[in-house]
Amino acid sequence: MPALPAAPLPLAPSADERRRGLWLGLLAVTLFAATLPFTRMAVGSSSHPQLPPEFVTAGRAAVAGLFSLAYLRLLRAPLPARQHWPALGLSALGTVLGFPLFLALALRQVDAMHAAVVTGVLPLATAALAARVLRQRAPPAFWLCALAGCALVLAFAAVQGSGRLHPADGLLLLAVATGAMGYVWGAQVSASLPAPQVICWVLVLSLPFTLPATLWWWPAQAASVAAWGGFAYVSLVSMWLGFFAWYRALALGGVLRVSQVQLLQPFIALLLAVPLLGEPLQAVTLLFALAVAAVVFVGRRLPTGPRERP
Repeated sequence: MPALPAAPLPLAPSADERRRGLWLGLLAVTLFAATLPFTRMAVGSSSHPQLPPEFVTAGRAAVAGLFSLAYLRLLRAPLPARQHWPALGLSALGTVLGFPLFLALALRQVDAMHAAVVTGVLPLATAALAARVLRQRAPPAFWLCALAGCALVLAFAAVQGSGRLHPADGLLLLAVATGAMGYVWGAQVSASLPAPQVICWVLVLSLPFTLPATLWWWPAQAASVAAWGGFAYVSLVSMWLGFFAWYRALALGGVLRVSQVQLLQPFIALLLAVPLLGEPLQAVTLLFALAVAAVVFVGRRLPTGPRERP
């Protein structure tokens, strides 16, 4: 792993910036939560396959990359400084390749609800990696909230019968690890570049790989209109527009604090799966969602310190 350049120490965000960061984070998490049902819609199940997972992974990044290229040309944005290229590359590995690919492969084998509860540990992975990479400090009570939230997510999985290990669970955990990597290194660059430009440069720099891969994995068989609709959503919203709000939220509110809003993502995904996939909503889902929301509320009230000096 290449060494990351030293970044300037940011000032502690104001209360208004933290509040705006949390609201933007909630918006982004809602947009990202729909990624699970729409990806499931795009790839289909093992018994009724639709678009190949590899095509969905490469194609969503290629489509978003072309829009990003047009956006950057409209702004006449200069190339990122050389010192940001390692972080942009690591962010691309996580957000362009790792997370979408592992998620799509897993969703071919399990339903969106199973994936939602397993990927619920993403906030803890993001916070832990942020503490290591960005040297952000948090009190022990903050970590207790993070652990409590993740424990609720795992308990929900057990109650729903999804706690049993499935071959797809390994793919989902790899998606969690790579997603956290992409979020953290993207947030590091967003401290120096405008947040929308961060994901745009990540996608544009990936085009030499994603465009040929899209053509290589182009589906040989026809897919349903719903599958192509799911592909359109994950291409334009999950892969592009959602990150505009997400990276800005991380920069305003701090990675450790805003990442806890992700604890709501599995439950938002479950709620969206009802109208999108026809999956039944159970009362226990709402109970766990309320419990997780309470943990997020407590976690956001705890102070997090600025970046530690190396």
